[in-house]
Amino acid sequence: MRLTAIVVVAFAACSYAAPHAAPHAIHEKRDYTPSSWEKRDRVPATATIPVRVGLRQSNLEKGYDFLMDVSHPASTNYAKHWTAEEVADMFAPSDETVTTVREWLVDSGIPAERITHSDNKGWLAFDISAQQAESLLHTEYYVYEHTSYGHIETACEQYQVPRYVQEHVDYITPGVKLAAPVKRGHSQRGKSKRGFGMTMGDGIPAPPKSRTPGPITLLNELKSCDVAITPICVAALYEVPPTFGQADPSNSLGIFEEGDFYAQKDLNLFFANFTPYIPKGTHPIPAFIDGAEAPVPVKDAGGESDLDFQLAYPLIYPQTITLYQTDDLNYATNPNSTSLGGFNTFLDALDGSYCTYSAFGETGDDPVLDPTYPDPAPGGYKGQLQCGVYKPTNVISVSYGGQEFDLPAYYQERQCNEFMKLGLQGHSIFYASGDDGVAGPPGDDSKNGCLGKKHDIFSPAWPNSCPYLTNVGATKVYPNKTVFEPECAVVDPINMPYSVAFSSGGGFSNIYPIPSYQAAAVATFFADYNPPYKYYSGNASFGKDGGLYNRIGRGYPDVAANGDNIAVYNEGNFTLEGGTSASTPIFASIVNRINEERLLIGKKPVGFVNPALYSHPEVLNDITCGSNPGCSTPGFDAVPGWDPVSGLGTPNYPRMLALFLSLP
Repeated sequence: MRLTAIVVVAFAACSYAAPHAAPHAIHEKRDYTPSSWEKRDRVPATATIPVRVGLRQSNLEKGYDFLMDVSHPASTNYAKHWTAEEVADMFAPSDETVTTVREWLVDSGIPAERITHSDNKGWLAFDISAQQAESLLHTEYYVYEHTSYGHIETACEQYQVPRYVQEHVDYITPGVKLAAPVKRGHSQRGKSKRGFGMTMGDGIPAPPKSRTPGPITLLNELKSCDVAITPICVAALYEVPPTFGQADPSNSLGIFEEGDFYAQKDLNLFFANFTPYIPKGTHPIPAFIDGAEAPVPVKDAGGESDLDFQLAYPLIYPQTITLYQTDDLNYATNPNSTSLGGFNTFLDALDGSYCTYSAFGETGDDPVLDPTYPDPAPGGYKGQLQCGVYKPTNVISVSYGGQEFDLPAYYQERQCNEFMKLGLQGHSIFYASGDDGVAGPPGDDSKNGCLGKKHDIFSPAWPNSCPYLTNVGATKVYPNKTVFEPECAVVDPINMPYSVAFSSGGGFSNIYPIPSYQAAAVATFFADYNPPYKYYSGNASFGKDGGLYNRIGRGYPDVAANGDNIAVYNEGNFTLEGGTSASTPIFASIVNRINEERLLIGKKPVGFVNPALYSHPEVLNDITCGSNPGCSTPGFDAVPGWDPVSGLGTPNYPRMLALFLSLP
């Protein structure tokens, strides 16, 4: 009798997860296991496995068209932006998908009450034994250990689902993916600040630190813009008039920072010397995410944060700035942090559904690439991951980024979809295009930051290549030139004046194709100014026949603004800084000013600006000189029309304002 009971129990355990009788098909398969991973023991049959079934999203293939419908100036729906609820409903899995997958699971023996459907409708979750999971998915689960870091993953080499279910499933975890943390060092991959700084030398007179710059007259400032770019230089370059009247409280400019912090003393010094109309003590509205803090004592001030605020405030005041400072010190500044990705905790805080959004084989933040909260490290943020705690501002400026090569495509594509959704809701998001020309930063994948076995293939930037962002390259007022003459793209050789070379990041994506809004501009560039390099067509043919760049990839940057010799106070000292990190808050601030004018006459913010700018390049100042060298090449050239150095050009505020005020 006892033996019989054991047999019955064993049979029940097997039949509990018995798969549907329908024909099955391989849904995901890992073609090979990287040498850095060692396959260990099979997962014990009784071990509990948390299974997550990512449901196929609806209408993702229509996302681009939806965004063009509210962003293209020829559309009758221009600026008729969607609500967050409308976005969530449009892309949620269909009822058919949810029902089909749930019924498959229940028919396979998983009790319906144990299946959880996520709040954003994107995935189904349940816990079962390894034996049941293997039976359900026609697979075998093993423990894998990373040989360098000791990181443990549960994974399989392939798994199957019924054919009739396959079209409704995006992916299932644990699955075939293996990813281990990589420690960030001084020459880390991953997200980093864009920009450089240098303390003023004896040859450049620094203004006094504690009083308004009496000796620096309006005329003298304009005459010295080839030496130091001050607020009056920026206003003259782009014909930006002074602000007046009351600011719309709904139109704060958003600025992202991580691992870099402003000092109020630096802002006060800058205001006193260059913009005395901005009161001492003016500071950004805090929107601190996952344990972030600011400001810091002046001795700890970061060059990036000080730069962003000292460029933006003079252009938009009395409009306000909202500071999106992300992540606790352990993740934001610790060089031994294992977090290699970026921006996901920021996006989580803006859109609560993104915390559990499933797409491209990923649900929520990546457990390896992104910070995990509560943070167990000493002094770490002990609260839960912050989801949907802040409303996105109309315009957001981000002066950080990395390279496409550094992160899995699925990570970038999931993130890119979120930028599309924010654009649908009317938000304009600007990213610095990078500071290393056609390469990545030195030390990123190779000594010169280039790709391929010969280290000669151009390295496109992340997340810049996402077609739903506006990328900002850098220009410069060259020596003995004035703000009344055309600028050129930045080309600063090594030690002239920075310790590394600086030129505007630009090139072509290896992930995303050319979007329709820039197709004509890119085609004209190739037809009239064909670069002298071999190319490949698509990432599948990466580097084929000596190709250095992807001829059919999304081109960037989209626009440009001044990014060199920027006058800044940092750590209590007057310095000059440079980088596309300077260009980005300038362009974003100008768009924020335009939104203010639209709101004043009862119109909505402009939202995603690329379709309008590519349709009307005449509202920008075309940049036709300069280049972006890298990978032992001169890079691309700035030429008439769009180019992968300066994009469509720099802002002309009166012409841009006239265009956007003329639109619905």
